[in-house]
Amino acid sequence: MEQSQRLRATWLSGKTRPMEYRVAQLEALGRFLDEKKQDILEATTADMGKPPFEAEFTEILLCKNELHETLNNLSRWMKDKHVDKNLVTQLDSAFIRKDPYGVVLIIAPWNCPIYVILVPLIGAIAAGNCVIVKPSEMTKNSERLVAEALPSYLDNDCFAVVTAGVQETTRLLENKFDYIFFTGSPSVGRIVMAAAAKHLTPVTLELGGKNPCYVSDTCDVQNVARRVAWGRFYNAGQTCIAPEYVLCSVEMREKLLPALQKAITDFYGPKPQESPDFGRMVGDKHFQRVQTLLRSGRAVIGGQTDEKERYVGEGLDFT
Repeated sequence: MEQSQRLRATWLSGKTRPMEYRVAQLEALGRFLDEKKQDILEATTADMGKPPFEAEFTEILLCKNELHETLNNLSRWMKDKHVDKNLVTQLDSAFIRKDPYGVVLIIAPWNCPIYVILVPLIGAIAAGNCVIVKPSEMTKNSERLVAEALPSYLDNDCFAVVTAGVQETTRLLENKFDYIFFTGSPSVGRIVMAAAAKHLTPVTLELGGKNPCYVSDTCDVQNVARRVAWGRFYNAGQTCIAPEYVLCSVEMREKLLPALQKAITDFYGPKPQESPDFGRMVGDKHFQRVQTLLRSGRAVIGGQTDEKERYVGEGLDFT
């Protein structure tokens, strides 16, 4: 792969190692976020109906926070850390030196299509790596924005954006990388890990999980309801840390149900489908999957669907 070879040659030259170079590339990411803010908001809205506030908070402000934290601490992070010596190393200099891995691959998912690219990219740049970024092909507008705009801000000798579907990504994984950062489903995570194993490449696999909420009988019901509703329906429920189910007593259930209904109405109005603050499912496949889940249970609040809009109402099922 041409990009991988070019980045490998740059990496071996040592270009990315100086702190000044890393700072310059990180500051360029900040300019990307500032200058392309409106484009980011429009792309995420077009891809999944993401409301402007959610998009600005998740895709822009959280990235800026990560950037500021990194820039403020980079010089300290790069310093050698001296450690205690034992009997064997008494005559030696004992310290920990943080070296970059080399050429890194970042494969991003679709639910927060800018944030889940830039945050690991910030870490990779700060550590002095060369990086290939692969945005999700499911969020076409965000993918196009990253592919067309991001390279004009970063050093193309050290950073590349690759747009690819499943087959192309499989071929991409055949290349040797020094680290792979993947966010997505367990099924694809297995493929990534198997490909990495062939080269003994270290990986980070962020594959989501289960997120139960336990509600005790002594909780503030209204407070709990607002937190659960916000966490569950933020990004139309398409986040890996969204509450998936609630564990509570029968007595609490009777109190929590009307409190959740009130919280949902407060957030999205009496007709959430018309709310500017409620997003949409990312694609037909995911819409149909969630619609099937709704039909398999009993929706006690909401649960309406509109296939044309890929709208899934704020369905809650108490069993």
